[in-house]
Amino acid sequence: MYISPRASRVRNILVSVSTGSITLVILLIAPLGLAAVIINTVLVTFTTYIVSSVADRVIGWLEPAGNADLISDSGSPKYNLARQRRPSAFRRWR
Repeated sequence: MYISPRASRVRNILVSVSTGSITLVILLIAPLGLAAVIINTVLVTFTTYIVSSVADRVIGWLEPAGNADLISDSGSPKYNLARQRRPSAFRRWR
């Protein structure tokens, strides 16, 4: 399964905001100070985003290189599309 980096980032932001919102609601019910509630909610939101991003990178590393075949009705030959990695900025400037 291939997900673009932009889609992955949007999904991670949505997951972290929803987790932070749930945490905010739970902590507002508890008898804590407002500063503790705000700090805990922000920490849960950021750590959820970081954990989701790391999990996406691990899954991307564990997946084999994806090969996709284009299916066409015109009888033309099928082309094999292999995912290519972008060269890093460091290698470009060497």
